[in-house]
Amino acid sequence: MSTQTHWDSIILGAGAAGMMCAAHTGGSTLLLDHAKAPGEKIRISGGGRCNFTNMYAGPENFLSGNPHFCKSALSRYTQWDFIDMVARHGIAYHEKTLGQLFCDNSAKDIIAMLRAELTQTGVELWLETQIANVTHDGSNFAIEVEKNGQRQKLSCANLVLATGGKSIPKMGATGLAYDIALQFGLPVTDTRAGLVPFTFSDGRFKAISGVAHPVRATAGGASFEEAALFTHRGLSGPAMLQISSYWRESQPIAINLFPDSNPFETLRKRRQAQGRRNLTTELATLLPARLVDHLSETMDLSGNLADQSDSTLETLCSTLQNWQLTPSGTEGYRTAEVTLGGIDTDGLSSKTMEAKHVPGLYVIGEAMDVTGWLGGFNFQWAWSSGWAAGQAIAAKRA
Repeated sequence: MSTQTHWDSIILGAGAAGMMCAAHTGGSTLLLDHAKAPGEKIRISGGGRCNFTNMYAGPENFLSGNPHFCKSALSRYTQWDFIDMVARHGIAYHEKTLGQLFCDNSAKDIIAMLRAELTQTGVELWLETQIANVTHDGSNFAIEVEKNGQRQKLSCANLVLATGGKSIPKMGATGLAYDIALQFGLPVTDTRAGLVPFTFSDGRFKAISGVAHPVRATAGGASFEEAALFTHRGLSGPAMLQISSYWRESQPIAINLFPDSNPFETLRKRRQAQGRRNLTTELATLLPARLVDHLSETMDLSGNLADQSDSTLETLCSTLQNWQLTPSGTEGYRTAEVTLGGIDTDGLSSKTMEAKHVPGLYVIGEAMDVTGWLGGFNFQWAWSSGWAAGQAIAAKRA
């Protein structure tokens, strides 16, 4: 550990945003993290292959109290800029679906790339370091840290909050950034778990746990067409995670089990040719059989096709295309991919990420009230906001 005590910049949090920012600040920069290794969320993301950005990333893919805040950073450091960096480091990648880009090999390639950038720019990285106290002495920020059982006092002209939100506490996530923000007079909006599975207290989907099906899911005025996964706890899969960010407690969600087809016309045609077949048998050619069995417990699916009038079929299909379910809740921060809400963007510059009334204090990444959709968008916000703050800090010395 260096004996240096004063730095141009100290960045709290060696995740995606923190490492990106550190690589661009220039000057003497110290990057701190409580974990044993940097980029732990990067390491576990995308099933270990890191969905590092999305080819279609734009402001419309983000939720915030101020939907315009993210526009500047996203336009100045785009997904194509990060893709260029990935290519320069020789990291092979591929598109999975919907513009989502993944490493061919491992998420560790992205971490290694960022560490190489840190080394090249002379950033010092301290791991397993706890933040004990943060103050301002009138000239500089003063940070008291604990490392290897010893307390040390540090100071810096620029302090960057990059410790993320509350999601996945078992990885050490805390509300540290919010506490520091409030200490310096920056407002913090209400927070909640986002991109998170739904739960149902009655365990209604236990018998069909593991069944997946493409759906159109709707909640809070937003709709997404992707897969839904039934679990022993409730509902997961990309479509459910997406709408969880728009859902509010006690509200129903609507599921269209036929997002790309017209089941009424299909069943009516089959009734003419195969009227003696059971309704459930025909539905099981359109939906997973176990799902049909589950639906038959609460819907009348008895009889043959020939027994079903147009009106009966139309009512059934309408129900299947607007299946109303009210979750008990979500799995919360324990499994949430992101935290919704956070440090209010009204107190920050959208160009530099600097606090408007606290010179030298910056907020980047998930710590602020900007949250992306599932599919690489949150990583892109980490790259864009981290770059913006790093550039702003570097410009101070120019």
